[in-house]
Amino acid sequence: MSERLPRLRPSSLTGDQRALYETIAGGPRASGPFALVGEDGALEGPFNAMLLQPALGAALQGLGGAVRYRTALSPRAREIAVLTVARVWDSAFERHAHEAVARAAGMSEAELTALAEGDPAVFPDPYEKTVFSIADALAARSDLADHEYAEAVETLGLPIVFELTTLVGYYATLALQMRVFRT
Repeated sequence: MSERLPRLRPSSLTGDQRALYETIAGGPRASGPFALVGEDGALEGPFNAMLLQPALGAALQGLGGAVRYRTALSPRAREIAVLTVARVWDSAFERHAHEAVARAAGMSEAELTALAEGDPAVFPDPYEKTVFSIADALAARSDLADHEYAEAVETLGLPIVFELTTLVGYYATLALQMRVFRT
């Protein structure tokens, strides 16, 4: 599949685009376990598209920073949710990037395989199993049945349910954009 959006290299960016580029390329994501900037200097994955509208891109990447770095979800729980969205939306970039993040958070290859296959059995911890099932329902159906909502609130707590719905929505947005732009 060819990309629909040209790779926006630093030399071709406007001032606002360049400022957003520097925020993304110089932020906490840049020190993560996957390449954020390609050999040509362009941003990888969803970040290249964010440069098209710097004000909106800045808000979107700010939300991404919040769901990645300022959440009460544990790193493992967060990656369970992200990789569940990647599976449901068939997002190769998110799978590639977040499998690396999940490994850094201590997730095993068996757990990563189970997430790719949609099998929650590998997670005996009720908290992680609930994160998986809630993220799966949100990514696949965009809603929770009453019994799923009750389980989520009881196991995770209402603030975490809010965080989880926000995280799933954010990564679904990125998956949609990467699908449309063929990145």
